[in-house]
Order: sequence, then C-alpha cells, then structure tokens
Amino acid sequence: MSRNHAGRMDRRALIDGGVAGMLAGSLAISGLIPGPARAAGSQAQPEGAGPLVGLYPEGAPAADVGYSPGIAAGGQRVIFVSGQGPSDYDADIETQIRQTFQRIGAVLKAGGASFRDVAMMRSYFVNIQRDLASFRKVRREFLTRPYPASTAVGVTALAIPKLQIEIEAIAIIGR
Repeated sequence: MSRNHAGRMDRRALIDGGVAGMLAGSLAISGLIPGPARAAGSQAQPEGAGPLVGLYPEGAPAADVGYSPGIAAGGQRVIFVSGQGPSDYDADIETQIRQTFQRIGAVLKAGGASFRDVAMMRSYFVNIQRDLASFRKVRREFLTRPYPASTAVGVTALAIPKLQIEIEAIAIIGR
C-alpha cells in the first residue's frame, strides 16, 4: 500500500484496493473472470431463470421456508427498489403485505425485471412479532427458488405515520 508524504497509509489506495477486490469477486461469481464455478452447497440455477444462484452452505440455514441464506448474483443491470408500503394503511396486515409486494412488482416491471430477478430483500416491521407469520405466508406467493437473500427487522417506527411494514428490494438483470 502506498504512503503519503507524512508516511501514513494512503486512504485512496486502501479504498481503491477494496473496490477492486469486491469487483473481482463479483466478476468471478458471475463467471466473467475465472474463479470457482459455484460456492460449496449452492443450488444450480434452473434454465432461463436469470443470473441468480441460491447459496445453501452447511452451518448457515435459511430462516424459514421461502428464504435462501445467500444469493450469488451476476448480470448487466441492477434495479434498486426503494422501500415500499401498502396503499391502504387500515387494511388487515396480510392485505397490507400483499399490496406492498404488488407495488414492488410494479417498480420491478418498470425496470424490466420481475420477482425472479430479486437478489436481496429487506423488510421492516413496526410489530414484527405479530406480522412475521403473515409476511412469510404472503412472500411465498411472489417469490420462488432461489429465494432472495433477506433480512427482516423490527423497528419502533417507520417514516410515514400509520405505516406498519416497509420492504425494499435489489434485482439483478442479466439481459
């Protein structure tokens, strides 16, 4: 690593090296540069399903049915879906979750993607204890294997008053 005139490590060189390492790892996963063909325990991608491969290594189980511990993603475009919520804040929570997924689907479609392209999903709940079972039920209506890498987080409040759930997604498009 290079050092600046004061003899300290150069932060730019450190950052550039880190970015280069992440890029090389991403390219190896996508097959654009030589590297391991698949992570141990990964699930083969169904034909025509896109640039996602489910990762299911020993010692890192999925949280529940409808989840993958990880996703190896490659592709040419990335779609970032900002946090979405339901259209009717007074509906029952299952309906709110379904409406939220429908909104995410609309954003994905506008970007030329679908739920099959989603590599990462983060969900935020004001009442995670009450709502998680309904969330897990509804998400299986929209998501298929390999399921996106996912995180569910309980929070004390969301940015919009009365909002009980917010979901964001990242999709990788390989075309």
